[in-house]
Amino acid sequence: MADDMHEDDDRMQGLDKKKKGRGHRDTTDWADRYGGARFKELDPSAKPGPTASVEGWVVFVTGINEEAQEEDIHEAFADFGEVKNIYMNLDRQTGFVKGYALVEYKAFKEAQTAINEMNGKELLNQTISVDFAFRKPQQRRR
Repeated sequence: MADDMHEDDDRMQGLDKKKKGRGHRDTTDWADRYGGARFKELDPSAKPGPTASVEGWVVFVTGINEEAQEEDIHEAFADFGEVKNIYMNLDRQTGFVKGYALVEYKAFKEAQTAINEMNGKELLNQTISVDFAFRKPQQRRR
């Protein structure tokens, strides 16, 4: 009975509150949560330029026709290597493509060739721009 009274006192003083939001979890169980997986980290000594994502090299394509389909993008970019994934966001109101896509390749050479060959080309009557989606920025000099 006395223990119940102490628990009630703690709750009334706010000691037993649940915390909302991120950053309040116990980080000691991360190894259990992620099965001991190691995550790739960016090399701080790496030179500025293209950077791989966790799974491959992502190419950012802009200027895409709003009526383009994923098959159109795949057909245009499959000539340069195996396309792992294509991400095309649609406008919620119209259902059309927002005008850009992310095309993922496994190898740097494939992504670089796609950029060199497709940047400034016409796709579905619109000129597209192609470049790496992720780049390590130049370090500021102090």
